[in-house]
Amino acid sequence: MKITLIRLGKLHLPFAQSGYDEYVKRLGHYCKYKDELLQVNSKSKEVNILKRGEGEAILKRILPSDFVVLLDENGKNFSSTNFATQLQQWLNQHAHIVFVIGGAYGFSEEVYARSNFKVSLSCLTFSHQLVPLIFGEQLYRAFTILKGEPYHHQ
Repeated sequence: MKITLIRLGKLHLPFAQSGYDEYVKRLGHYCKYKDELLQVNSKSKEVNILKRGEGEAILKRILPSDFVVLLDENGKNFSSTNFATQLQQWLNQHAHIVFVIGGAYGFSEEVYARSNFKVSLSCLTFSHQLVPLIFGEQLYRAFTILKGEPYHHQ
């Protein structure tokens, strides 16, 4: 099972980077996990131009056979246990799952059109600096739930 996280921009908060790195390390026990950091340099302040450039960079990294899940504020909300169940279903059906964190203004229409599913991490809005850390922890939690390990408490 292979999981990739595509994300835009570096983490500038040291605690967020070190926390994310810890969960990436832990995920290695459960799956082949790849972190793809995209740097999109656009001098435009026009939102649609920014989203289009980011979208093109994201779509270049996605194969036709990939199952693409956008981390999006308008996506489906899950409890941790329900997310684990959904993750297991995806893993049973797809060789490669690609999760994507978009830019500050969301995704281009082309990325939305290519996606297979949208997940919301919360009804709250998080800084882009925190989303990889939160996602990494929830993905790790999902695997521990699936394996019946004592990390998650009901």
